[in-house]
Amino acid sequence: MHATRSTLFGLTLLLAGHAGAVTLVYGSGGDPVSLESGNINDTNSAIVQNQIYDTLTRVRPGTTTLAPGLASSWTANADRSAWTFNLRRNVKFQDGNRFNADAVLFNVNRWWNPAASAGEGKTWESWKLVFGASKGADSVLKSVAKTNDYTVVFTLSRPLASFPDMIGANFFGIASPAAVRKAGQAYGTPAGGAVGTGPYTLTSWQSGVQVSLKANASYWGGKPRTDALVVRSIKDPSARLNELKTGNIDFACDLNPDSLAGIRSDKSLTAVLRPSFNVGFLSLNTRQEQLKNVKVRQAIRLALNRSAVVDAFWGELGTADNSFLPPALGWANSRKVGAVTSDPAAAKKLLADAGYPNGFSIDLWYMPVSRPYFPTPKPIAEAFAADLQAVGIKVNLKTEDWATYLSDRNKAPGFDMYMIGWTGQFGAPSNFYDAFYGPGGVSDSNYGNPQVQDLLARAASAKTRGQQSSFYSQVHALTDAAAVRIPVVHSRPLCATRASLTGWVPNPANSEQFSTIGK
Repeated sequence: MHATRSTLFGLTLLLAGHAGAVTLVYGSGGDPVSLESGNINDTNSAIVQNQIYDTLTRVRPGTTTLAPGLASSWTANADRSAWTFNLRRNVKFQDGNRFNADAVLFNVNRWWNPAASAGEGKTWESWKLVFGASKGADSVLKSVAKTNDYTVVFTLSRPLASFPDMIGANFFGIASPAAVRKAGQAYGTPAGGAVGTGPYTLTSWQSGVQVSLKANASYWGGKPRTDALVVRSIKDPSARLNELKTGNIDFACDLNPDSLAGIRSDKSLTAVLRPSFNVGFLSLNTRQEQLKNVKVRQAIRLALNRSAVVDAFWGELGTADNSFLPPALGWANSRKVGAVTSDPAAAKKLLADAGYPNGFSIDLWYMPVSRPYFPTPKPIAEAFAADLQAVGIKVNLKTEDWATYLSDRNKAPGFDMYMIGWTGQFGAPSNFYDAFYGPGGVSDSNYGNPQVQDLLARAASAKTRGQQSSFYSQVHALTDAAAVRIPVVHSRPLCATRASLTGWVPNPANSEQFSTIGK
């Protein structure tokens, strides 16, 4: 006899601890792709990793303001090309091993140096998205070394003012070297497990069902307020809300924006709006024959009625503009880039000028799970398809498993067009631009513009906001003209809790730990 998902869920709650144990249950939009730090680029994975691992730096609750993590303090040399981190003492991994400088070096070398994990088939996409090239002539990191058991020095190839923010991105949790060595290639999978210094310890991962964790009673940051944590995989936002209403889960995010009024009127629930720090966009692949032509890409942008789509699917929780950056980073935008417009007639003219007066056929891929920036991907994709059909572009809608989707988009020839997005991990424009226009972020689009990448490097090295703004505004203008990544929305993700839940303060970057939550 096969156990149902509800039976498995009930058994997990029963086994979570002794009678009277308090279990916190979160409804996630999907399964983690991996629990191996440094080897992810999705929020579903990061949410669970936030509970298992700690990072060197973190942010203050509800903000992007930097605060100490596993590093108690840090300093830079005069030009910010070398950063020294003083590590927190008396911290242990969940397997009992000691956290120290050797553990930091072990993790950083796995992320940065391909030779450190040779033969394991790991891509270390997190490092590429945040820092660009791996170890070598083009790497921003020259070396990482310890001066004693609790001091680590990162030496860079160029000044980098945001380095403490970047190394604290929630992708870069510090894993137990002993656990990684023991599990080998399986580390971070349901079979291999994951071990960090965080507030919760992984106990099991039932793929497609849930991840179960127990409180780390010896956590250096204080024992969690609940005895156990279950992260359930519930892909459909409506199903997540129904589970919340019935009390089967305690809180959830990425709910349908049109559920806001109903949540607010339900006395058993509390609506929580995560601060907007994301972008949902349509990505175009310049390998595709028609999309090689910038006029075609610009025509697609003009054909899409993005303002109407945002109004229809996000209402008051979404904003449409032509910036890749969320409103909080609007200081880095160019004033030369205009507002969002929709002009089907102009789109048809551009298509004719490009040699496609009768249009063409193209694939549009949409994700199979709800995301903070695209809570209902399929209906949104259908709206895009209708707009494009109106100018003669026949769209074939496609999707596949989430982990496969994230992998296939980067494998040549890649997707023609696909929906994707990004939630920032730290409060700098580089976190958005570098991830999709920097050297490590163009495998899906094949758009590696040397001028853009030079401007990004200069902006990251600039010491003042005024200097950074000058460079980033040029990046904004160049990328807008290229129309390779078409911004659709900056959303305020809708979350909700049972009214009895206390102590949850969502961060803009989805980086909060759940140890402060009580029920």
